[in-house]
Amino acid sequence: MNFPFFIARRYLFSKKKTHAINIISLISVIGVAVATMALVIVLSVFNGFHDLVASFFTNFDPQLKVVPVQGKTVPADDPVLTEMRRLPDVAIATETLEDMALAVYNGRQAMVTVKGVDDSFADLTHITEILYGDGRFELQTANLQFGVPGIRLAQTLGTGTQWKDYLHVYAPQREGQLDMSNAQDGFVVDSLLSPGVVFSVNQGKYDKDHILTSLGFAQNLFGQQGMVSAIEFRLKPNADLEAVKKQMQQIGGGKYLVEDRYEQQHDTFKIMQIEKLMAYIFLTFILIVACFNIIGSLSMLIIDKRDDAETLRNLGASDQQIRRVFLFEGRLISVFGALIGIAVGLTLCALQQQYGFVHMGNTDGSYVVNAYPVSVHYIDVLAVFATVIVAGWSAVWYTVRSATKRYTSANPGA
Repeated sequence: MNFPFFIARRYLFSKKKTHAINIISLISVIGVAVATMALVIVLSVFNGFHDLVASFFTNFDPQLKVVPVQGKTVPADDPVLTEMRRLPDVAIATETLEDMALAVYNGRQAMVTVKGVDDSFADLTHITEILYGDGRFELQTANLQFGVPGIRLAQTLGTGTQWKDYLHVYAPQREGQLDMSNAQDGFVVDSLLSPGVVFSVNQGKYDKDHILTSLGFAQNLFGQQGMVSAIEFRLKPNADLEAVKKQMQQIGGGKYLVEDRYEQQHDTFKIMQIEKLMAYIFLTFILIVACFNIIGSLSMLIIDKRDDAETLRNLGASDQQIRRVFLFEGRLISVFGALIGIAVGLTLCALQQQYGFVHMGNTDGSYVVNAYPVSVHYIDVLAVFATVIVAGWSAVWYTVRSATKRYTSANPGA
């Protein structure tokens, strides 16, 4: 066995001359363990919220979305888009047209995002899983056009899940000049009926201003016949999403941008990543403070073991070997603290996942989920372990280097 490590291990578990050193060493392990546990739990909670939000968007957003790099719309029959549709891994391709308009219902009005989709949209997404009401998802029947609003938009307009009158939608004329003497002629006006349902993504980005309707209605409203603003794709089971995305990007060249679900919601997930990073930084500072306990316990141990160091030197141990004894001592404290903290943190995360004993509110139903969501990503656990080792070993190295020169060196004044 490595000689310095053998001595360090005995020092770690043996009783010291000064009982306070044992207490401070125990406090050092506990301090590192608590800071490590906090890092594991907090990062796992952030991961839980990240996965929860991603599951909301999964019901509404496609796996891949192709949008033009320049301009808002492109011809639906563009040969490049046709080539993408024909890829063997593509199961469903849906044409969409999206733009802003004004919705008016019984004197109430709101700016809305009208999203026109074709009949395959229900198969493309999980929209039917987030519908509320007594009707069904329907976009058009014969000459009748239906609209499915977000739940918060329905509340703003006062339509409920089923409205009886027409919902009027206004969009500016694409051509000509606005005549202020007859401003109404500057708008295209069309009407929608209710299929008896609304959708709820549990995200304000969609729920408060989006309304789904047929692609033909949107093209007529915005004067964009034969044009689309995006093509949305669902891939076949077991298809390699990254490989298909890369292939589509090569086909589109610099003309089209291919986005996965996370890129479609880039702003939302970017904010969550920044919040997670800031939490990691603040908790790392707490960990560094906990490492000061290691500095104190090591300094006292070095003073306590001056006679032992002299004995080891007389038996032939070099100053470097003596220094390594205390280095191993401090490193063992860091490693034990890290392992205990990770073990306790993972245990608490597993209990939270199973039983949800930490609630988000006093009553069930106050939030989208009743308990804090937790998702353990083992890359984060490895990052936490590495952080503890780097912080702890850095503190140990400086302490041992300075203290051993002062108290145990053969030439203390050197």
